[in-house]
Amino acid sequence: MSSRKIKQEVLTHLASADLDHICREIQKFADKDLVNPLFSALSRPEETVRWHAISAFGQVVPRLADQDMEAARIVMRRFLWSLNDESGGIGWGAPEAMAEIMLHHDRLAEEYLHMLISYLRPDGPLEHQDGNFLELPSLQCGLLWGIGRLAERRAAILISHGVVADLLPYLQSADGSVRGLAAWSLGRLRAVAFRDALLPLATDNSQVRLYQQGQIQLFSVAELVKNALLQITTPI
Repeated sequence: MSSRKIKQEVLTHLASADLDHICREIQKFADKDLVNPLFSALSRPEETVRWHAISAFGQVVPRLADQDMEAARIVMRRFLWSLNDESGGIGWGAPEAMAEIMLHHDRLAEEYLHMLISYLRPDGPLEHQDGNFLELPSLQCGLLWGIGRLAERRAAILISHGVVADLLPYLQSADGSVRGLAAWSLGRLRAVAFRDALLPLATDNSQVRLYQQGQIQLFSVAELVKNALLQITTPI
């Protein structure tokens, strides 16, 4: 099958509402043949297609890594390059896809998690530079979603890297989605020591679109804060 035909079929599958069905259908293709169609899907105008591509990356690239680790590293480096100013692109979907991949593959998380974290941080003085701060709120939203998603399995290592403190400034963003996703991530990290930082947002009615379990759901920032406070105070 030609690459164009594969791309057309993959995009058609990604438009489905059923994520499990999508994952089953795309397994009919070789993982290496799915990489370019999935990258293409990240720039599609349809929100569902973009998010389902992110989920699919989390299945495809870990399988690819088990077959050919260097091929998987090339994919990760493509994401990193897309977020580089010199690339000429924007990097839509890159933080989310990197996070989804690292959620499902230990070795890739070991090698690339520090890079994802660096996008939370200001650039700082050159001699102490460990940040690659993302300026666009839309990219910040993707990054914060990625941190919250990774907290599902990798909370301890995120905390050990100081991510909780990195998230706090985002609670004061002018963008409501950034505030809400920062609160959501803090809740998933069970950031008990920073509970009080969430309280000023308890009446924030800004709307946030949140992708979970294959579905896009709408929440207010206040609802996300309420849920975060419950997570923080609920014993594990």
